[in-house]
Amino acid sequence: MTLLAKVNLLLLLTFGCSWGITEIYAYRFLMQNARDEVVRQADLMMQGATSTRNYTADRIKPLLETELGRSTHFHPETVPAFAANTVFQYLRQGAYSDYTYRETSMNPTNLADRAVDWEADIISTFRNRKGTDRLVGERDTPTGRSLFVARPLRALESCIECHGVAAMAPKAMVRIYGVSNGFGWKLDDVVAARVVSVPMTVPIKKARVAFKQLSIAMALIFLCAVVTLNLALSFFVLRPVRRLSVFADRASMGETGMPEIPVHGRDEICRLTASFNRMYISLQKAMSLLGE
Repeated sequence: MTLLAKVNLLLLLTFGCSWGITEIYAYRFLMQNARDEVVRQADLMMQGATSTRNYTADRIKPLLETELGRSTHFHPETVPAFAANTVFQYLRQGAYSDYTYRETSMNPTNLADRAVDWEADIISTFRNRKGTDRLVGERDTPTGRSLFVARPLRALESCIECHGVAAMAPKAMVRIYGVSNGFGWKLDDVVAARVVSVPMTVPIKKARVAFKQLSIAMALIFLCAVVTLNLALSFFVLRPVRRLSVFADRASMGETGMPEIPVHGRDEICRLTASFNRMYISLQKAMSLLGE
């Protein structure tokens, strides 16, 4: 096996190991970065829903409470959950149709808000883990992998006014929803969960495209490095060594009329060439003395 083949084999082994380690790390990094980006989006939307709820509770509800007390018509605009859900529905009409926000409960006033199986598991987790105020997870949906961020809803004094005892609830609300659901809530209990679901399809697709581009770039860099190293090795090492090898073969066969090899530079190959020249001159002198 030639020296160049050995060097290329060593480069191939080195690059193979380095490339494999880098690919594993890069893939994990890009996928984690994509997931973190989805979590940031979900947190931002959750904060937007929270701001809508707070605005409704602090500004809208006090304006309508007096009218609600004497009116036979129930105004859902006074309910923070209704405001948050409605604003999010407007958001979903654009490019965010796969994004969802639900305030779901196992005992809701409106049966449309009843928790499905995986949402019920989230509520149970909040109830069993008293100090937990945020859950992040993933699940499969018909449109692909989705990430959710969930926060618990605990019953406050303002909640108990409408959801404690049916007899104390606003008559207009009872007339619409009845007395079978949404009552019996107790102060500070986890009665519901706010859940934002964000699709992961697009971020994961972008991460995979970035990973593919990175892999191609690494392969091109390796190819350029190998070609450059091969040219440098051939020009600066192999060609001078071959010239020295031919020179040494001819000298070993007794040929004494050869010119010295030109020396240009001060590197190791040049010093080796100069040493060969001195050895050849010494050989010529020794042959001359023997001839005399």
